[in-house]
This record gives sequence, structure tokens and C-alpha cells, in this order.
Amino acid sequence: MRTAILGPAQRAESLASMAERELDVLVVGAGVVGAGTALDAVTRGLSVGLVEARDWASGTSSRSSKLIHGGLRYLEMLDFALVREALKERGLLLERLAPHLVKPVAFLYPLQHKGWERLYAGSGVALYDAMSMARGHGRGLPVHRHLSRRHALRVAPALKKDALVGALQYYDAQMDDARFVANLVRTATAYGAKTANRARVTGFLREGERVVGARVQDVDGGGEYEIRAKQVVNATGVWTDDTQALVGERGQFHVRASKGIHLVVPKDRINSSTGLILRTEKSVLFVIPWGRHWIIGTTDTDWDLDKAHPAASSADIDYLLEHVNSVLAVPLTRDDVQGVYAGLRPLLAGESDATSKLSREHTVAHPVPGLVVVAGGKYTTYRVMAKDAVDEAVHALDMRVAECVTEDVPLLGAEGYRALWNARARIAARTGLHVVRVEHLLNRYGAMAEEVLDLVAADTSLGVPLQGADDYLRAEVVYAASHEGARHLDDVLTRRTRISIEAFDRGVRCAREAAGLMAPVLGWDKDQIERETEHYEKRVEAERESQRQPDDLTADAARLGAPDIVPL
Repeated sequence: MRTAILGPAQRAESLASMAERELDVLVVGAGVVGAGTALDAVTRGLSVGLVEARDWASGTSSRSSKLIHGGLRYLEMLDFALVREALKERGLLLERLAPHLVKPVAFLYPLQHKGWERLYAGSGVALYDAMSMARGHGRGLPVHRHLSRRHALRVAPALKKDALVGALQYYDAQMDDARFVANLVRTATAYGAKTANRARVTGFLREGERVVGARVQDVDGGGEYEIRAKQVVNATGVWTDDTQALVGERGQFHVRASKGIHLVVPKDRINSSTGLILRTEKSVLFVIPWGRHWIIGTTDTDWDLDKAHPAASSADIDYLLEHVNSVLAVPLTRDDVQGVYAGLRPLLAGESDATSKLSREHTVAHPVPGLVVVAGGKYTTYRVMAKDAVDEAVHALDMRVAECVTEDVPLLGAEGYRALWNARARIAARTGLHVVRVEHLLNRYGAMAEEVLDLVAADTSLGVPLQGADDYLRAEVVYAASHEGARHLDDVLTRRTRISIEAFDRGVRCAREAAGLMAPVLGWDKDQIERETEHYEKRVEAERESQRQPDDLTADAARLGAPDIVPL
């Protein structure tokens, strides 16, 4: 089984190695598109570097609705090509590339009008399933079904009886978005890419008009590196314009940010065995199963404030509660909200007729020699975006480069996952862990769960849950720091695990314990443990305060009350 270790030694070696010799491709930004681009390029045989200013997926790619979907609502817009492409990618991820991370999820769509609505919506869902099957990648999901009102209320007793006259049930898929990206980065590293987080691009190297690399600051270590590359790929999402400004070129489009917020509530607050999809006056609202919780989202509003820490206001929370409560027999209150998170979608806004309709589609441009820009798109189609970006980059390389092969490159943990899943009872008996705990590990790490279990075998104290975060073993915190590139407490509690949105105290109770577990791996002393813990507590309080504010301006000001960087 191929693996990769993203620990402090690997990070230091990667930064030094990137600065030693010219790369074929340097990717800037390690969201899902940047990580996917690094994997695409390295599996074509290119020498590749990947740098990220903060943490893997610390922007949009950890704050999505956590769905891998074909875009059912795009059928209504008659965008068949986009839906066809996304359905193919959904099937590949479910069946071949990441079956340990991407799982089927059922959704119920309540019908509110007799006759015509069932015909109209049913035709759309039937076409959705047919397009999936036609691509040969729909076998992993059940087909849709029509339900009477009585049957729908048996499936979702939480719904008001007068909120529907019947329903449709269909299937899509979901994943933990931040874990998926961390896994992508590890997979690219396993194939030879040099990767480093907390490594910020401060400028580009130029020879005449040509971009020939980047100046990169080690945010944690304080050093600066000049990394030369034949081609640089800007995959910085909502920061695309900021990154382009370092070159002095914007190109024919720019990226604007649209804020979407999500609420996390305990599973017992909504009595349903299926997710829900509801129409709103602007878009759709999802109620998504999430372990022992539900995720409710999302909103879609312009955002031109701080990009690193978009804030959810009281008005945002009220909007979601109002809309979901319109169909729930027992309404949700603020007290039911366990977690809140806000993310920014990178939407393309054109500056000419040719680009003015780009919106949620993606585009690739070559604004100056040596620099490729990829922006826009959907999480589900990250692999297509990555392929297009690398295709554009290799046109300018003076060498023959292989075609994209990522359609046949499973992510780390996929190989052997199904065999281990079938043996989960035996693994539980061998390790002394409950079988539910083993299932949890397999669905987070796939076949690499054995590496986490090795930590427990070496130190049995790591085989118990974190205090205040029962879903996660202490070993998972150590593994995040030693194998997954976590550099700070926030990385672990917010992205390697989802404690920050799943616990009522948002992880404050377990923060010090988690920092203590990371300390030996990262070489922290007692003062650094204290700084990490204090920084996290301030972050949580700033988020809570922002969510009490009436609008975006006041929410943003409150969220910025917490420091952005943990000093070392």
C-alpha cells in the first residue's frame, strides 16, 4: 500500500528541495483544485511543488455543503454538459477513486402541488438518473422513487403534514471536504510532489514578461525561498485576484466571492431517515445527514470583506432557521444550533461579453508567459479543472508530457478499503475497539486506518476518545500532526477533525488535551501549548460574537477580533 507522511521533517525537506532545483510546475494554493492539480501534474511524470499560505483546504474547500453531486438544479437551467460532467466525476469518486471518503446520501424532495409538480420534478430526477447510468458511473447509487405523502412522512416524520402532498427521493453523495483535500495532498506527495503548508507566496520571479517562479515565505519558520518553475499555476480560489495582483495582471475575468453559511444541529433535533432538499425563493436549501448531526445550508450573498475568515451574522442564521422551520413540525431554535460555519464560493465575473456568463463554470487562462490561472467551478469537478490547468501548462513546456491519468489513480486509502470494511468485526476484536469505532476510522482513513491503529498498539492511552469530543480518538490528533500536515491546533480541531462544528462548546473543552498530544510531534514547549490553546479559545469566542451581530459589517469586525496567526 502506497503512503506518504506529511510531518514537520517532510515539510522542511520539501521547502528546501523546491528551492534547490527548477520544477516543471509550481502550484500555488492547496484547496481541492490546487491539490488536484498537483496530483494530476505529478502523475504525468512532471516535477511538482505545491505551496499553501495557511493550511490544506483552509478556505472554501473546508466550508462547503460537503456534497459530491451532479448538480440536479442545473438541469432546470438546461446545462446538460455541466451535469453530465459532474455525474461522471461523482461516479468515479464513489466507485474507483475514493470509496472510503465519498458515500451515497439520500434526499427527499417534498412536493407541494398535486399533478403537475410530480410530473415536472419527477421528469428532472428521472433524467438525472438516466444521465448517470448512461455514463456508466451510476451503479453505486439507487435510482429515485416516488412517494405518497403517507410514505414520505414515514421516511421523514419531522415534516409538517401540510408541508407536502407527496415526495420524490433521489440519491447523491457526500464527503468530508477538508479531509478529502488533505488526502489529495498526501496522494500527490506519495507520487513525488513536494508539498508545504504555511508557505505563503509573497511575489513572483520574473525574467522580462515571463513568470519563472515565486518567492515563498515560511510562515512558521520565518525563512524565505526562491522557487523556480517552468510553469506556475495560480489555484487560489477567492484569492485569485490578490495573487494575480502580485504579477500586475488580472486577465479577462476576475473572481468575486459569494458567502454561504451552514448550521450544524444534533441528529435528534430532526426526526428523519433521509436528507431533505427544499426550494427557497432564491435557490435550494439542503438538510444533510452528517454522522450524529445534520448540516443545514446554504445562503448565497455577495461578500467583499475579509476572505480568510468569512463571518456568519445573526441574520444569516435566522434566514436558514426560518426556511427550514417552514416544513418542520417541531421548529428548530437558536439553542439547537451546535455549530456554524461560513465559506466563500469563487464565482467568475467576466469583464467582456465572452466571459460575462462564466459564473459557476470554471475557466483556465494564461495571462502572462509562465503563469496559468484556474478559477471558478464546483468541488465535484475538481479533477476536470485540474486536468484543464495542467493541459494548459504543458503546452508551454519544451518536452513531451503524458496525458492525464487521474481517472485511474485512486486516492490513498482507497486500495484495500473494501476488504478491510468487510473485516471490520475482526479488526475490532483484534484491537479491542468497538466495531463502530473501527467503522469511523475506516470511513476517515480507508486502508490507512491501520496506521492510526498502529499508534494505538504502541501507546494504548491513544486508544481512548478525546474528553468532550467522544467521536475522535486521541490517536487521530497525533496522526494529524505526524502524517497529515497539521501545524497548529486549529488545523486539527477545524479540518482534520470537525470538532469545531460538532461539539456544543466548539472544541474548547478538548483544546488543551489536543495541543498536548500534538506537542511531542511538532516540538512544542509548554508556552507554545498555552499559546495554541489560547489562540483557539479566542477564535471560538470571536466566531460566537460574530454570530450575534446583525449584519455582515458588524459580524466581520467581531470575527477579526481574534488573531489570525499563532506565534511560534
